[in-house]
Amino acid sequence: DVQLVESGGSLVHPGGSLRLSCAASGFMGSCCLSWYRQAPGKEHELVSGIRWDDTTWYSDSVRGRFTISRDAAEDTLYLQMNSLTPLDTAMYYCAAVRLPDCSPLWCSDRSKYGDWGQGTQVTVSS
Repeated sequence: DVQLVESGGSLVHPGGSLRLSCAASGFMGSCCLSWYRQAPGKEHELVSGIRWDDTTWYSDSVRGRFTISRDAAEDTLYLQMNSLTPLDTAMYYCAAVRLPDCSPLWCSDRSKYGDWGQGTQVTVSS
């Protein structure tokens, strides 16, 4: 079975950095590969994503601080997070859209993401 497995979450001080990884064997050709996060009591938030053609996007809340990348040779998706604040505290998930005839519109539609990892916790606190 193909699956997504996140790692790298931790407790970090405000202003610090973390790099999240998502082992994504079998998913590198996906229509969209994205990072979502969910803070307690809140909805899932699309943080960043990368399309099959390497187009990337970021939410306004993380643009300029987070960088998404992938290593096809390692089948791994990354999220480099810098200048972290307590507002970034959440469970972070990687997710994939693997539908045929990929449409760019799907990458911002949570209902199209059929594969999810189990999540990795990021806590930003002093």
